[in-house]
Amino acid sequence: MPKNPPESMQHQLRQRLNRHARDRRLHVDSIDVRFRAGFAYVTAELPCGRSLPLCRLRFTGVLHAWGFALYRAGHDSYRDHILPSGLPAGSPEEALDCAGALYLSARAPAIGVPAGLVVLVGPPASGKTSFVQALIARGQIDASAVVSSDEIRAELYGASPAEAESDAADSRIFEERDRRIVARLSIGRSAVAESTNVTPQARARLIAIARRFNTPVTMLRFDPDVTDLLQQHAERGRPDLTATDVRAYAAIMSRAAGADQLRAEGATGVHDVPGRRQAATPAEAAAHFSFA
Repeated sequence: MPKNPPESMQHQLRQRLNRHARDRRLHVDSIDVRFRAGFAYVTAELPCGRSLPLCRLRFTGVLHAWGFALYRAGHDSYRDHILPSGLPAGSPEEALDCAGALYLSARAPAIGVPAGLVVLVGPPASGKTSFVQALIARGQIDASAVVSSDEIRAELYGASPAEAESDAADSRIFEERDRRIVARLSIGRSAVAESTNVTPQARARLIAIARRFNTPVTMLRFDPDVTDLLQQHAERGRPDLTATDVRAYAAIMSRAAGADQLRAEGATGVHDVPGRRQAATPAEAAAHFSFA
């Protein structure tokens, strides 16, 4: 069995990580490090009293280079990960920066979203509806600001689910969605477009509406790990979508909805919404943003 580093090295590692957390002004009370079988398990102690696992460091024999694995909240496990340097091992400070950027970002000061059109971009089961519900529950947006294609589908075709899946139904649903967005933007109110929006064609339609009213477009990306996405899909138990459908949407998201692509299309701002991979609940993800 691999051995832990000497006690003096363990002490130095804890000191370095806590000093770095203070220097970076991370929103933590402290960084806890526990050693087992040659691994250092790094956990953030949050002001609310909660402990948040961040990463696992593998002892390589020296204090300045550690193998790096990120914590996977959905699986309660660790997975080897490449650091921003492109290497699988590096300094403990590099590891903390990488894990903190993912898992502590939801506790950072809120990102401001200007009044205008907010477009949610993400495959089914990626957490868009839960996020919107958390925003409403926290009073960050009005329920009337949300224009959901799924809700419109249910309003129009609730008694005829088979009819709701036709091309004609899709056309009618998205025409109604656009009409509701126009109604809000035309009087200077914000609108949140809650649909998958993973293709450039879907987004172009929304961006064109925003341009008619010279209003900013903020795109919020929901891009979970595929394994987490499929687990969330299974938990939802949605009968009209298969796991294959969800994988297909995720593949489109991966190749056609990167941050640079969204900016090139005309997004004023692009932000990733933290989720299960970052151990963020919908309410914690909502707290990441403030809406004008």
